[in-house]
Amino acid sequence: MLFLYFILSVFPADAAENRRHIHVVRRGSRKSHRGNTVAKIWIEENGEKKIEIAWSELTGDEETDVLKVIDEHWEELNRLIDDVFAGKKIQIKRIK
Repeated sequence: MLFLYFILSVFPADAAENRRHIHVVRRGSRKSHRGNTVAKIWIEENGEKKIEIAWSELTGDEETDVLKVIDEHWEELNRLIDDVFAGKKIQIKRIK
């Protein structure tokens, strides 16, 4: 998902983690996505919606905006994560 100048992303290697999470990646850099990750945000705990910041280099306003988008699109993000972990191709969605 693209949101402002961030990409909300999940990596297939994360399937083994004990909680689902989103990596927040800053767009426009030439490094790999992992190298540009500016936050990791848990989106569930024991299968229930629980959004909390694992770590972040975002400003307070950026965190507020990103958390709001994750909350509003939580079900869709979970479906996309299922697709990524199943090896399916997904379409990038832009959020303004």
